[in-house]
Amino acid sequence: MAKPAEPKASQPAPQQARPNVKWDTTNLRSSYSNFCNANSTREEVVLNFGVNKTWERGAQDALDIELNHRIVLSPFAAKRLTELMQNLMKEYEARYGALPEK
Repeated sequence: MAKPAEPKASQPAPQQARPNVKWDTTNLRSSYSNFCNANSTREEVVLNFGVNKTWERGAQDALDIELNHRIVLSPFAAKRLTELMQNLMKEYEARYGALPEK
């Protein structure tokens, strides 16, 4: 007489293989930014990056900010960027110490 099949232990679901990403850096350019401004509409999130060229310390009547880049994201991409930046800052602070809140 055949032996009844033993219940199999639950095995984790196989993970999908991640695609091999090839980075094309042909048109990659680096630039410095010490200023960022953001706004949004229902359909998009807009990030403006630039350089604050006002070097004097203390109270200022006006700031001289040169905007260099505008990045327009879907709200979904902006949310992924938020999570990416939060994780990056956690790693940074674990490595180098906490940054002040402001």
